[in-house]
Amino acid sequence: MSAPERQDVRAAALGVLNTSGPAAKAGEALRVAEAWRRGALALPSSCPLDLPERPARPARPELVPPGQVPRRRLNGQAGRFALMHAVAHIEFNAIDLAFDMVARFSGASDFDTLDRRTFVSDWIGVGEDEARHFEMIEQRLAELGGAYGDLPAHDGLWGAATATSDDVLARLAIAPLVLEARGLDVTPGMIEKLKSAGDRESAARLEVIYREEIGHVAAGARWFERVCGVRGLDRVKTFHRMVETRFKGGLKRPFNAKARERAGLYPDFYEPIAP
Repeated sequence: MSAPERQDVRAAALGVLNTSGPAAKAGEALRVAEAWRRGALALPSSCPLDLPERPARPARPELVPPGQVPRRRLNGQAGRFALMHAVAHIEFNAIDLAFDMVARFSGASDFDTLDRRTFVSDWIGVGEDEARHFEMIEQRLAELGGAYGDLPAHDGLWGAATATSDDVLARLAIAPLVLEARGLDVTPGMIEKLKSAGDRESAARLEVIYREEIGHVAAGARWFERVCGVRGLDRVKTFHRMVETRFKGGLKRPFNAKARERAGLYPDFYEPIAP
């Protein structure tokens, strides 16, 4: 009897995108990552894959414009809950961003001359991290007396994904090298504020996320450079062009230059286009 045909890894990634419940989506991400590691999923085929414009989402949280997301001082439990809820929302979206990278782009012709398997492994690994991060923050929300979905959140992360859905180079530029790199800039300050407020449990969770996000930005920098090389493009000029044409918010100071350098981002890459 012949061995059963393995599922295309893009179809497995699509299963994560099509799962709506927060706990279920995180669980599916972890299941797909484990299946990929043990060789149960096949490399992308050339067959077309029908991808949704938006991943499946739970009924809550309510999505509102960024200015309507609650901001509270961290010296009270409500403020710390609001901060951790915002982090949970980022991590929840980040699961989909990583698996959309696999589903949407791993079959691209750029990878005909690159290491397609390593590309898939890198982004499934990122998605697995994001799922763990979400579960970790969701647990902390429960300890603070609530749950993900209790507060409104904004949809800016998936807006950036929509604006880069046609080109892996644009997605690499904006998702890891702008959005996640910004996390490297702001997370240390959040950690210190939480510690000052006496919330070392929340701070410890952010410390884990901060350390692992450096690796995510590094993966983005590595693949951005490789795809630029295949296309014969200058990586710095191309990054500047992508930010100017594909990202509405622009880069924000101050930068965490030390963490960015650890991820392979040097000042000449981002300083010239920061106001």
